[in-house]
Amino acid sequence: MNISVIIPLLNEAESLPELHDWIAKVMQSNSYSYEIIFIDDGSTDDSWEIIKKLAKKNSTVKGIQFQTNFGKSQALHAGFKQAKGDVIITMDADLQDSPDEIPELYSLIINEKYDLISGWKKKRYDSKIRKNIPSKLFNAAARKTSGVKLNDFNCGLKAYKKEVVKNIDVYGEMHRYIPVLAKNAGFNKIGEKIVQHQARKYGTTKFGIERFFNGFLDLISIWFLSKFGKRPMHLFGLLGSFMFFIGFFSAIYLGIDKLFFHKTARLITERPFFYIALTAMILGTQLFLAGFIGEIILRNNSNRERYKIKEIF
Repeated sequence: MNISVIIPLLNEAESLPELHDWIAKVMQSNSYSYEIIFIDDGSTDDSWEIIKKLAKKNSTVKGIQFQTNFGKSQALHAGFKQAKGDVIITMDADLQDSPDEIPELYSLIINEKYDLISGWKKKRYDSKIRKNIPSKLFNAAARKTSGVKLNDFNCGLKAYKKEVVKNIDVYGEMHRYIPVLAKNAGFNKIGEKIVQHQARKYGTTKFGIERFFNGFLDLISIWFLSKFGKRPMHLFGLLGSFMFFIGFFSAIYLGIDKLFFHKTARLITERPFFYIALTAMILGTQLFLAGFIGEIILRNNSNRERYKIKEIF
């Protein structure tokens, strides 16, 4: 199969028939073998009924319905698991992503050998206050933190080589950072393509200000995990050792000061600096042990992948 189109959705009943017909037209005009996988993320409107009608009309349509709203990341994860195409295309269901971009995205993956192509909605039709300005701030922070030079991390229109989606785990709200997850998994040929952004035709946006803050929290998480997730001792061990030795040498200083310079002064335990030194040693020991335990867990996790083989003979 050439292409799997994965479309997560929440209450987009009005746009689904038009989106389906548009995708089918593009696929047929280019003679692609394809499948369309709709993932209904707990819709409360008629979205699921429409998906079932589309499946009866077109055998390439497949549907996944969640019991309740689990979020876009879980929807994409479910779609990636089911996808069979050589190239995986993801897009939103609100008709703001154009299926006419599919042939060029497919060509970039197949002919130019990219692992991942991310869409860039350079000209947007969203509210500047609600989405444009927060998106610019978010993307700048993501570029700086991750080292992946993309202008629009959160664009729903992306194309992937099949091996990419089968080797990454999208969880929580990490759908924004799939290019970063791909890079961490060893897929380094990541590109970007300017795509057409269209004004919303039906329904209302699902974007809220809480997603802006959640995005930055997730960015911190993925930066931490990508930098120290495989070597927790490098962070906790270093900090722990540093704090322990500060406390330890401070305690030695207090002892030498008491024995040789201020023998008649008050007891060491009556000096506040003693408790600061003691606290530093305790915290340092705890941090060191946290890093040590983290290393033990990593080395004894039988389900982890130590490496990925590119070729063997």
